[in-house]
Amino acid sequence: MTEPLLTRQGTDEVWLMPVFIAKAGYEADLQEALLALQTVSRGDEGCLHYTVFTDAQRPGTFVLFEGWSSADDLKAHNEESHVMEFVQAVDSLLAVPFSVTPLAPLA
Repeated sequence: MTEPLLTRQGTDEVWLMPVFIAKAGYEADLQEALLALQTVSRGDEGCLHYTVFTDAQRPGTFVLFEGWSSADDLKAHNEESHVMEFVQAVDSLLAVPFSVTPLAPLA
């Protein structure tokens, strides 16, 4: 979903946490799009983990937790048609542009 900034210490793995906030009334549409993206993306080369969560305290907020074997695998994923089409399709469903937080474990 974005260029990697941090990798897991001692590996080439890349972990990200994109956050999506739906416009009022579009929560179900965004959820459906995210679940479809999850299904396809789990099959992308180098995918270690790809799960969409709903924020139990903020309705309409969805958090994606994704891990990739390498920055190259993430780059290839981001260039897949299903990702580019998703980003374009959900733009009108979002209250604000989605954010992506790169993650790294504490040593």
